[in-house]
Amino acid sequence: MRWRKKIGQIEVIMDRRLMQDDNRGLEQGVHDNKITANLFRILLEKRTVVNMEEEKKSISYPSLLSHITSSFLNHPVFTMTEKVPVPTLQLLGEFSPLLSSLPCDIHLLNLRTIQSKVDGKHSDEAALILHRKGFDCRFSSRNTGLLCSTTQGKILIQKLFNTFTVASLIPSSLSLMHLPPDARNVSEINLSPMEISTFRIQLR
Repeated sequence: MRWRKKIGQIEVIMDRRLMQDDNRGLEQGVHDNKITANLFRILLEKRTVVNMEEEKKSISYPSLLSHITSSFLNHPVFTMTEKVPVPTLQLLGEFSPLLSSLPCDIHLLNLRTIQSKVDGKHSDEAALILHRKGFDCRFSSRNTGLLCSTTQGKILIQKLFNTFTVASLIPSSLSLMHLPPDARNVSEINLSPMEISTFRIQLR
């Protein structure tokens, strides 16, 4: 590890050589491991208040800015197109399904269609999976460039989508195989910190 300090910033250069597994399985010799380049980024932040009792705890939450930075690095946006033999097909210049950005502490894990159990085709429902991340409020989010805010884990469904109307939203298990006993159509989502929730949603 090699450290290099600049005026007004700290640049960290980590020179490590990690080995990549060859997926050969147990009790088999490793013959084709290869050196893999790694790039590490370190975020330096300052706490507004330091509580010594909190420092002694083994579990703590990162800051809101670190959650956003981690999501940006680990979940990049990939544009994928399909080659369709229709010469008149044109791609949209832009597509904004959401009316506004999600709260900073809520991450959209997945929004996918659900396969129908009858004919093997897709049903008219989709799976909406959300994760609310817990963060430490002692790290200030002012002047950090965050363009979103927090809503205490509440999301109004009717104000979520731009070009779609939510016909129904029913809580479900994470596997989408079971519904809670008191499952009903809801108009507002309430998530607790570090909670992952799944919903069956119908869009019109």
